[in-house]
Amino acid sequence: MVTSKNQSYSPIKIQKKDNHIEYLNNNNNREEVLNLNSYTRVGDFYQHAVLFITGSTGFVGKALVEKLLRSCEGIQTIYVLIRPKRGLLVDQRLKELLKNPVFDRIRTKNPEYFNKIKAVSGDVTQKDLGLSATDKKIITSSVTVAFHSAATVRFNESLKDAIILNTLGTQRVVELCREMVNLKSFVHVSTAYSNADKREIQETVYTPVHDPRVILECIESLPNDVVSVISEKIKGKHPNTYTLTKAMAEHIVMEKTGDIPAAIVRPSIVTAAWKEPFPGWIDNISGITGIMMEIGRGTIRSIICDETLTMDLIPVDIVVNTIITAAWQTAFNRSNTMRVYNCTSGQLNGVSWAEFGEMTKKYAIMNPTKYVTFYPGFTYRTNRIVHKFCEIFCHMIPAFVLDILLRVQGGKPIMLKIAKKFKAAAKTGEFFALNEWHFHTKNIKSLIYDLRTHTSDHEEFECDITNGFEWDPYVKSYMLGIRKYVLKDDIDSLPNARKRLQRLYWAHKVTQVLSVYFFLRFIFLR
Repeated sequence: MVTSKNQSYSPIKIQKKDNHIEYLNNNNNREEVLNLNSYTRVGDFYQHAVLFITGSTGFVGKALVEKLLRSCEGIQTIYVLIRPKRGLLVDQRLKELLKNPVFDRIRTKNPEYFNKIKAVSGDVTQKDLGLSATDKKIITSSVTVAFHSAATVRFNESLKDAIILNTLGTQRVVELCREMVNLKSFVHVSTAYSNADKREIQETVYTPVHDPRVILECIESLPNDVVSVISEKIKGKHPNTYTLTKAMAEHIVMEKTGDIPAAIVRPSIVTAAWKEPFPGWIDNISGITGIMMEIGRGTIRSIICDETLTMDLIPVDIVVNTIITAAWQTAFNRSNTMRVYNCTSGQLNGVSWAEFGEMTKKYAIMNPTKYVTFYPGFTYRTNRIVHKFCEIFCHMIPAFVLDILLRVQGGKPIMLKIAKKFKAAAKTGEFFALNEWHFHTKNIKSLIYDLRTHTSDHEEFECDITNGFEWDPYVKSYMLGIRKYVLKDDIDSLPNARKRLQRLYWAHKVTQVLSVYFFLRFIFLR
């Protein structure tokens, strides 16, 4: 375990006098003086701030940009790093980003806030993030707070690509931050599962099994086929390349931020919004969201999972508020030990897989979507042989039959493709559904205490998963959010969807009766 900074940098000189914190930042040997009492609001810390954000087109990134714009009205500029993609220039991609429903509140009340966002062309996989000389000069001379959330979250990403995006990309972001002469705070967004090879996770950076510097050198010098051969050995006890490369990224942040104010926020499985910007807001079908969607459609009947374990989900608005306030706290609580925040729910307000599954099924039936295919119902199981049997007869064969019907009707057969896609997604998630972790949350509790003690707008930046949060109403809004934001299913379709569900219910019962009949006939009339 590592608890100290890399000794290649000079230590920070700190003096504390009452509520004044004075430190000597090695960037140009500037002396900063911060007074905790002069910032009675988190919003005050962001007054006239210039921000730099990576990963703004991702799920967490979108919510982060929206919250900063809406709740920190004093922000001067937000520079978002965007790479050209699919023939679209960065300004075009920014326009597409701002069309997302996450920004509807701002679009309705304060559309002029969008003028604060400036897109800069770049890519974390390139040297200097691919910034032009002009953009780099502007950013390094003006940015006061930086957030790094860009990453590939694909569990099956190749080792080389995952290292380039998650580890080397982080190193390049940190190197840029070290050149920012006015930087007050830097927050790196990691994952609570960066140490998934352990079961008890402290709020500290652990030493990776392999030195990230050595791995980076190997990745850059070895051919792809050789990297593929040694990837399993390098991965070790990590379940996938995502958790491995995020662990190495954390170590790089810890090593290379010895003279800049930095923190790491580790969310667990990030899920739909609890309150903001809208209850249930979600914009992807990754991980648990995709599973919930298919449970609602009735196309998933069997899931490999130990239902007795505590799952660890965290709403995206809790994550975003933690990131924003972690930057605030980091600026005022300078020390030679970097602060890490386990942004999790398991030890604070946990829910079991069994409880969550029951709530998901309940609200799938209560508020069905017009895209429901079979009557919702599923079983958690740890027996892989039984699961395989169910997978074939309850997932693949029905999907194949539906594809035949679609072909007959002149439609495009997509059900088998969807079934295979979610089979692969469920497979990558099995590790997390069969294991449980104990996440320590001392720093999160410290953050909540400081917010309530020193700020008047702490309710605007709620980080406390225990403060009024209840799983049942949350799952209800989550399922409605999937219906609205992912399936684009208007609430007006609900009456017809319920009628359809009623028909599927009786079809389900008839199928059960016939299945029992033919099974018994097979047994007794052999």
